[in-house]
Amino acid sequence: MNTKLAIAAALSTVMIAGVVDTAEAKKKKEKCYGVSPAGQNDCGNLAGTHSCAGQSTVDNDIGEWRLVPAGTCKELGGYDRKEAKKLFKKMQAEKNS
Repeated sequence: MNTKLAIAAALSTVMIAGVVDTAEAKKKKEKCYGVSPAGQNDCGNLAGTHSCAGQSTVDNDIGEWRLVPAGTCKELGGYDRKEAKKLFKKMQAEKNS
């Protein structure tokens, strides 16, 4: 199965499961990079090309993040900020080579 499709399916499952009561909503959240569908990022990106939510243009862009329930980022195939920044820099270096 296509990796992006698998990540999107996992994210959809988590989002559907996220429609829960108030107690669930109070749980801690974490920034998860690389799991946002286009137009559904939560804020600015690593590249600094925008600083607002909903401005991503590519599904699962490593530089875009979304808040997810704490402890679920890895399950979704995402990265924490440190990992995402490292991968983003590597991708930029390869792009510029």
